[in-house]
Amino acid sequence: MTLEQKIGQFFFPAVFINDTEENIQATERLIKYHNIGGLTFFHSRASAATNYETKKKIVLNDDSYQRLKELIIRYQKCATTPLLMSIDAEWGLAMRVEKTPQYPYAITLGALPDSEKHLVYEVGKQIGLDLKSVGIHYNLAPLADINNNPNNPVIGYRSFGQNKEKVADFALEYLKGMNDVGILGCLKHFPGHGNTNVDSHLGLPVLKETLEELLANELVPFIKGIENNVDSIMIGHLAVPALNEGKNTSATLSKLVIETLLRKQLGYDGLVISDALNMHSVSKLYDKKGQLEWEAFNAGNDVLCFAENVPEGIQEILKNANPERIEASFQRIWKCKQKAGITNGKLNLPNLSDRDFDFETTSKLNTKIAQNCITKVKDNQNTIAIFDAKKRAKLAKISIYKNTENSFFKSLSPALTSPEFCFETGGDLIFNELDRALVDFDTILIALFVTKAKPMNNFDIEDAILKYLERLFVSKKCFLYVFGNPYALQVIPNLSATAGIVQVYQNFKEFQETAAHQLLENMKCKGALPVHITTI
Repeated sequence: MTLEQKIGQFFFPAVFINDTEENIQATERLIKYHNIGGLTFFHSRASAATNYETKKKIVLNDDSYQRLKELIIRYQKCATTPLLMSIDAEWGLAMRVEKTPQYPYAITLGALPDSEKHLVYEVGKQIGLDLKSVGIHYNLAPLADINNNPNNPVIGYRSFGQNKEKVADFALEYLKGMNDVGILGCLKHFPGHGNTNVDSHLGLPVLKETLEELLANELVPFIKGIENNVDSIMIGHLAVPALNEGKNTSATLSKLVIETLLRKQLGYDGLVISDALNMHSVSKLYDKKGQLEWEAFNAGNDVLCFAENVPEGIQEILKNANPERIEASFQRIWKCKQKAGITNGKLNLPNLSDRDFDFETTSKLNTKIAQNCITKVKDNQNTIAIFDAKKRAKLAKISIYKNTENSFFKSLSPALTSPEFCFETGGDLIFNELDRALVDFDTILIALFVTKAKPMNNFDIEDAILKYLERLFVSKKCFLYVFGNPYALQVIPNLSATAGIVQVYQNFKEFQETAAHQLLENMKCKGALPVHITTI
């Protein structure tokens, strides 16, 4: 390759599974004329990848899975140099593609006992197999961020928790699972995005920690990853003034963070990839097209993820970079392509006639995870008290944000029959009706299905619901089962007045059925909260 063609390998522009033919042809021109190194797939231009303010409505497409395979074949066929296909699939292809297997969020896996960390390996392995089946080689996951800020708007449920050793160990298990089936992985977001309260898609978070504090906590999972030869490390769009001579420069644009800390001090010589360069924390810094791509490369990134100015970026790097640095970055990318098995002329393209995943294996794995992660947050002899109320005909069940046909309630019947009520949407009228219906019952089993994983707007739990629960906890003996992000517990008032609390983490059918089984059999809950909840 010429020097210019080698520079092309540094660019991984975004592509969208559900896109126009015009945009697809534009990507093909980038591949043909600029020798780009890879692509990063997202669902659509209305998805979270570009629609940060969620102003556009996502149009779902049940054929996304088939379309993804067709696009991968099409793009590879027009590439002179095989493309390294990448995707951010932290909890599986379902993060980006409809009707594909979904695995639990990292925060759910973080509730597993250390003795069950092999289940995290299995998640990595199964995600790897799913990605392999569609022709993807590189998963931009998992997070090595330690979630030590409950108000973090963007990490939260995506982190394995707040224990640095557990985050490190579980991230490595996930990586090993993927690597063992031939998929490359990535630890992110260096030097640690956990203790931030700004979403870097929208603005630049600033970390106040010193280097010593980072080495003692945030950097621990990355250091363990480096010791275990992690395929790549993603640099986060966050400023750490203590590492950057007091300046609020994004780590992605800082030689002191990448070259000095990561390369020299921590001894990492693997692939370094930037976080998406379209994120607002950096995308608006330079007026000149290609300048951002050059600055990110000059800071030490080998791969420029979601680069929006490919031709201009290539020319800026060609004009400004020395050949030795270009060769070093090219060799790192080429090494990853060799490991992915795409440089030997035996590129495996996906099978278009194979339309099914092994959903049964996914379901069995999700059940095993549920059996080992469900957490009894507050225990007041839950099962005994609930069955006693049932005998006295004083038990009622309430489902919040799902109807009474949910798998949790259905699995509790017929062993635990009782009147069932639900709140899906409505106002004070619904609560007045509930109050009248519950007059004769003294024990209430509440299933709260938290609608959002992110903390914005109290996880989208309406204020009216929170106020109603606050009253109900005081007036009745309440047992609360929470299907969702454990941080949601922090926004629920009066939890101390509940009789019992069980944290279930996911609303998957397998988790609902396992929670019901645990209640009916009075089984020990094996999980532990992966984060500290201040309200309990």
